[in-house]
Amino acid sequence: MHIKPIRSDLEAYLREHNLTKKFQKAKIFFENNPFHPSLNTEILEPKERLIYSFRLDKKYRAIFIYIDTETIEIITLTNHYK
Repeated sequence: MHIKPIRSDLEAYLREHNLTKKFQKAKIFFENNPFHPSLNTEILEPKERLIYSFRLDKKYRAIFIYIDTETIEIITLTNHYK
């Protein structure tokens, strides 16, 4: 599995929230096993939209879509509890 390079606004979000190292760690886990237990990868509702998320930490999640069977694109980073 491959994660497409993230947009500059998402890189800025990672820096602002001190998530760069956590993102890099989650990215390695995801690229090796998209369903690694620590990622809590899940499909979001409504399921027919095929939008997924994985955990960066208990508070933040990366929201993504599949580009093809081997590539995803992170479309946003979000505070999971807001």
